[in-house]
Amino acid sequence: MHPAITTLSGLVLFYVGLKLFSGGMKSMGNIEHLEAFIGNPLWMFLGGVVMTLLWQSSSLSTTAIVALVASGLKLEMAIPALLGANLGTTGTIWIASFFVSGSGHSIGMPEGPVKQIAIVHTGANLMMALALLPFSGVIARWLQRFG
Repeated sequence: MHPAITTLSGLVLFYVGLKLFSGGMKSMGNIEHLEAFIGNPLWMFLGGVVMTLLWQSSSLSTTAIVALVASGLKLEMAIPALLGANLGTTGTIWIASFFVSGSGHSIGMPEGPVKQIAIVHTGANLMMALALLPFSGVIARWLQRFG
């Protein structure tokens, strides 16, 4: 099969999967099982990080968070979770760089340009999270003005 067809088919399946996942999350109807976490922005942030590290998909994590908002999660708690998902996505580059090093053939800790990219990606996302996390309530109130 042609690589372009395979790639396009994969993207379509990914999109359909996200739509099904989102619908399933919305159909849960309530978020009572998250009561211990949803009142604390730090727990929501860490949940976003862990969720994305486990799923290796910030798209899936973001879809889950949006579905939770549709089910009643407050926006000021969703923002820390989104920041956490953004930081969690950096785990993907560390895993990928472990298997493909700068020389392209050794397996182990990242080296060279691959390590530099991983550090920049992680550092930029971490700095953004640290800068915005204390203001998640202010950001949520500002965003609600547009809704």
